[in-house]
Amino acid sequence: MLERIAAMAIVFGGFLAAPAVAQTTARASVSKEPMAEGRPLGEWITDLQARAPQTRNAAAYAISTLGPAAAPAVPALIKALDDESPSVRFPVTVALREIGPAGKAAVPRLKQMMDDEINDELAAAARRALRTIDPSAVPPSE
Repeated sequence: MLERIAAMAIVFGGFLAAPAVAQTTARASVSKEPMAEGRPLGEWITDLQARAPQTRNAAAYAISTLGPAAAPAVPALIKALDDESPSVRFPVTVALREIGPAGKAAVPRLKQMMDDEINDELAAAARRALRTIDPSAVPPSE
């Protein structure tokens, strides 16, 4: 009897899970947006404005995994460079670095961050992003 119940649970569980799998697959195939962690780039961009810093942090890191394909996120990432939380600003610099030359619009803000940031780690992260995006924007090291 127990085996029969277990078999029914597996069968019905599969039927219940099928719509969720189909919905995720349909969303990915309809959307031409790059996907990170099963979500389209647009959702991660929206999360950059979330109330919780942990959500904004996770969004920046997820965007960074997309590399140059995340170029449409550059305007939102530039805005996020002004986030009050260093735990958000750091992964934003990582995302811009991973996007590379397509993130050129961020150069002025990254230069300002490199010069004005009181957090040395964030200033160094801005420098690394600049070196990848536009090496000519970084003055030679002293």
